[in-house]
Amino acid sequence: MLKENIKMSWQNITGNRMRSFLTILGIVIGVAAIIALITIVQGVTDEINNQFMNIGTGKVTVQAYGTPLKQGLSDNDIKNLSDIENVKGVSPNLSFPSSAVKNYEVIEDVRIEGKNEVYFKDNKDILSRGRVFNILDMNSKNKVAIIDQKIAEGLFFGKDPLGDNLIIAGTTYEIVGVLKDSDSQDVMAMMNAGNNKNGRIMIPYTTAMKIAGVGNISSVDITIDDTSIIDDTVASIELVLDQAFNYKDDSYYVINLDTLIETMKTMQGMMTTMLAGIAGISLLVGGIGIMNMMLVSVTERTTEIGLRKALGAEPGSIQVQFLIESIFLSLLGGFIGLLLGVGISYLACNAINIPFSISTSAITLAVGFSAGIGIIFGWTPARKASLLNPIDALRSI
Repeated sequence: MLKENIKMSWQNITGNRMRSFLTILGIVIGVAAIIALITIVQGVTDEINNQFMNIGTGKVTVQAYGTPLKQGLSDNDIKNLSDIENVKGVSPNLSFPSSAVKNYEVIEDVRIEGKNEVYFKDNKDILSRGRVFNILDMNSKNKVAIIDQKIAEGLFFGKDPLGDNLIIAGTTYEIVGVLKDSDSQDVMAMMNAGNNKNGRIMIPYTTAMKIAGVGNISSVDITIDDTSIIDDTVASIELVLDQAFNYKDDSYYVINLDTLIETMKTMQGMMTTMLAGIAGISLLVGGIGIMNMMLVSVTERTTEIGLRKALGAEPGSIQVQFLIESIFLSLLGGFIGLLLGVGISYLACNAINIPFSISTSAITLAVGFSAGIGIIFGWTPARKASLLNPIDALRSI
């Protein structure tokens, strides 16, 4: 009997193709929207998370604004931060604009960055060739520089800049290294230093402090060894900073990348829920369309129902037949919506250059919801068909 009901339901759907297609259109749009929106949002957030992961979790950035009596962090403050248990290293951030000169070629508004040896331990693949700074460069305030590709092309076009010299703020520096493409610069470096459209040059931070005429550092990156106890380490960092600035409010700000990543994951969950809710409205409208179509079908097939009941068909059998038809419509809409949603999300991910990864939770949610829609909104018409009086039904002949 079940096999016969399935066959009759399928014949009725295929016998009214246009009406069946228009009926499932809402389900198709709803399922496609859920899968496409969730997949695209997941791809975007995964790409952002990867960018943060590339700069390394377990890194804490301190912005030390200071007080009217003390600006920035002194060498002793940086040493105290380095001595904290579980701190792997402290890298000062110092940048300012200047000009770079070679012979009679001048590049204005170049970004000069002061770095120490710790920075290069955390960014091991940043150089294309040459060497990084060492502790002797810091202690001796050596006049050495690492330039990027823009400076190399602008001042040393067709030549090897390694071992050559350039002039920064009236002082001659020896070029000891060349950076990779500017795209290799991490997010936190851009946040700390700003725009570098005319190129960037790294020099020892002790040398940079002398050129800039500053006695203290206003920003440092702190690398954490064991990220499982990063909260305790951040508390120790804040204690050192409180002591450095005599417990004055708003004298510093600590940026914990791990906290940022957790916040982004929370925002992703909220956004996914919101988008699924919006797309779910379309599924609800589609379900109402299926119920309307099934009620019309019951009315049109009153004679058929009367004949089946007169020949001994049980009300339960009639109800199952219409319920199967409703579920068929929902699942068919869900399947077409699934294919459409995957196709849209694939094209969108390629268009905006983000990783494409199908969200199994989105597929489960969309297909499961569409099947549930078929059962819920098909129940009333199926129940109505099963309760028809066979004599009243046959009078319509």
